[in-house]
Parts: sequence; C-alpha cells; structure tokens
Amino acid sequence: MNTGSDRGTQESAAESAADGTTEHTTQEAPHVSKAPAFIKSRRTLHLSWQVGVFIVGLAVIGAGVAMLVLPGPGWVAIFAGLAIWATEFAWASLVLRWTKRKVTEAAQKALDPKVRRRNIILTSVGLAIAGALIGFYLWKYGLTMPWHLKDQ
Repeated sequence: MNTGSDRGTQESAAESAADGTTEHTTQEAPHVSKAPAFIKSRRTLHLSWQVGVFIVGLAVIGAGVAMLVLPGPGWVAIFAGLAIWATEFAWASLVLRWTKRKVTEAAQKALDPKVRRRNIILTSVGLAIAGALIGFYLWKYGLTMPWHLKDQ
C-alpha cells in the first residue's frame, strides 16, 4: 500500500538487488534518438536526419489518411508513420504509447462477454435482414441486375 512515504524504498531496493531480482520502476529512460552514432555526433547531420525522418513519417501518415477513403490499410499506415516519428521525437513516442494503451483497452472491452453477445446478435439480425432483402429481390426479379430492369 502506498502511503506517500518514501521510507523503506531504499531498503526494498537494496534487498531486491541482494536477491538478484530487479524492481520494476515507473520512471522511464529519456527518449534517445535511433540515428547511427556518426550522425548523432554531428549536429547538422543529426538535424538533417530528423528532418528526413519527419518527412518520411509525414508521407506515410499522409498515405494512411488517403487510404481511409481509398482502398488500403489506412489506420495501419497512420500508426506506422507515428512509429517512424517515434524513433526520433519524444512527443510521438508518447502519442504512440497512449494509442497502444487505448487500442488494448478497446480490445479488452470487445472481448467482454456481454459486448460480444450483443455484437453477435446485432450481426445476426443484420445478416438476416440482408438475406431477406436479397431473397425478396430474387423472388420478384430473378437474377436480373437492377440496371437491366424495365420500368415497372
């Protein structure tokens, strides 16, 4: 139980170090660029690298936005562009981590038995209605396409 006191945290850390086990900390390492060392060593090269990563990530995200209305995996491309940005920019890493957490929460919510049952029932009703409409059309007009129907 966390009482807000820092007393005892050094002892538990020392005990876990003595056991050989490590304690999971909530503090994260600062964001580090994934650029090669020779690029990071020169400021102008590193800035050029970051501009290139930004442009490539922007192009991938732009393609993903276009694929939202065109055929293609739009959301996958958007998340891939965000992952490209996350290699160089701390803010993109935070956004990507937040997005992963929200997607995981949504997946867990979708696996809830009540939600699953509701989705199965709604899908079944939708398929039954679509089947009834298709059956009515075939009974009334046969296999004639709608644009070949004579004015009736």
